[in-house]
Amino acid sequence: VTVFFSPFVHRDGAAIFRAVCQGCHMPDAKGATGAGNYPALVANAKLASAAYPAITVLKGRHGMPAFADYFDDAQVAEIVNYVRTHFDNHYADALTADDVKKLR
Repeated sequence: VTVFFSPFVHRDGAAIFRAVCQGCHMPDAKGATGAGNYPALVANAKLASAAYPAITVLKGRHGMPAFADYFDDAQVAEIVNYVRTHFDNHYADALTADDVKKLR
């Protein structure tokens, strides 16, 4: 039996975004450039498939670190669902913790 412990106490997508994601993607999710390129999440067509942001959160992409060792499956689902339903994104098909488990 594998027991996963997440060092992040936040359980809902909005709290995770505020604590972890907005530092790079900005509070309004419009992204930033400068020391790096932090893509905007606003009205982002790449979020249409829940697998894309889930894999990005788990494995990282370009300058974004991987969070697979830091978030449990439910936390990944929460942050993906939050971003996909906020910031002018309207993707209602929810990602589940079981879906995330299959992507790990």
